[in-house]
Amino acid sequence: MIKALRDHRLDNFWSQAELAKQAGIGADTVNRLENGKQNPSFITIRKLAKALNIKPEEIEF
Repeated sequence: MIKALRDHRLDNFWSQAELAKQAGIGADTVNRLENGKQNPSFITIRKLAKALNIKPEEIEF
């Protein structure tokens, strides 16, 4: 199901910091992605999808 990054994160009951830790990226990056202030690289999308246990195409930014 295609959902916003924030919604996927909240489905796991994670803070931005926890998602960042699980994905191996910075918490500031998660914040900027969720607020539309940064476009993710494909590598970042893959890291987020792996951490959230979903397919990369299921994340909407």
